Amino acid sequence: MPALLPVASRLLLLPRALLSMASGSPPSQPSPASTSGYVPGSVSAAFVTCPNEKVAKEIARAVVEKRLAACVNLIPQITSIYEWKGKIEEDSEVLMMIKTQSSLVPALTDFVRSVHPYEVAEVIALPVEQGNSPYLHWVRQVTESISDSSTVPP
Repeated sequence: MPALLPVASRLLLLPRALLSMASGSPPSQPSPASTSGYVPGSVSAAFVTCPNEKVAKEIARAVVEKRLAACVNLIPQITSIYEWKGKIEEDSEVLMMIKTQSSLVPALTDFVRSVHPYEVAEVIALPVEQGNSPYLHWVRQVTESISDSSTVPP
């Protein structure tokens, strides 16, 4: 049955391909974004490690209050193994998973760096290509006011 899936998906595109050949334009693939209105990559999940839950909660609350993030999940008791200043270190940390607009990642990074106790704070972000459309729209809605005010007119 799995071998039939590629054939079946091509058959579904056949009517569109025939129409586009008749019109002279190439066939187009329906994109998930077109049906949900979500622009892939417009929301990001950022990850920040903290030395303990107290620091993580303080930063999490601040980024949500400042609308730099719609939501922050705290994942306790992760173990991080890394090289620092020529020595292999192992620490228990709290991982923050921060959902925000991709356009806000630079401001989020600057804020985290300004309040984080580490000399070099980990702030990395990955774009969200797809997901639950109502949730992704909510992330954008909650963080919209800061995004609008942070854009500089030409």
